[in-house]
Amino acid sequence: MNYAIVTGTSRGLGEACAKLLIESGMHVFGIARNKNAKLDHFAKENHVQFNHIECDLGEPSLLEKRMEEILATLAHVEEVTCVYLINNAATLEPIDRADELTDAMAITLHTQVNLASPMLILNAVLHASKNNDWPVIAVNVTSGAGRRPIPGFSAYCSTKAGIDMYTETVAKELEISGSENKVLGFSPGIMDTDMQEEIRNSNEAAFHEVETFRAYKRNGHLRQVEEVSGILVDILTDPANAVSGKIYNVQDYF
Repeated sequence: MNYAIVTGTSRGLGEACAKLLIESGMHVFGIARNKNAKLDHFAKENHVQFNHIECDLGEPSLLEKRMEEILATLAHVEEVTCVYLINNAATLEPIDRADELTDAMAITLHTQVNLASPMLILNAVLHASKNNDWPVIAVNVTSGAGRRPIPGFSAYCSTKAGIDMYTETVAKELEISGSENKVLGFSPGIMDTDMQEEIRNSNEAAFHEVETFRAYKRNGHLRQVEEVSGILVDILTDPANAVSGKIYNVQDYF
């Protein structure tokens, strides 16, 4: 039986990915602060399990405990065919010029959610894979912001750049060790999500490109999460063609 771990399943891309995985017959662990009753209901309709794991990714000690619980549950499953992981959850805040970002707690929390937590989750899954002989295929959701500087997004650009380098480095380590496990990145582009609304509500002093992002919505240039999640899940669940270490870009599929 295939199992999946998806972060940020309360809404947006995480919810859409979890739904597709459930539809394909996978049992899903959804890590999020808020429970998604729709996924619970959908899993029952598809005769699989959706396990909501309540966790704030900004709390590393709680995340460590939740991952121990998930992996202990999987260790007692008689046969795990593959463990799929989608590190999707992220935050944009704080959005502002660097010379205005002086709140240490805000920057620390941002870095924990966007960079440290995905690392901790994947590291734990890969470690468990060695002890239990589970194949692992993981996707770290990144952003074009990790590849170009966007004024006002210094924290977000930096953590997404970190996710890209982490993905590429872990892939090299897996290759050197002879592991068949895979880790890859996926840049979903601009989608019609709450995160985009958050960007549009920024002020120009804090975020220089805010009017550009407002125009994306106004002109219908935002993609729907359903079409983006379909591409991501297709890449994730096609081990023959998924290239470990590659950063996939949704724009290549349109």
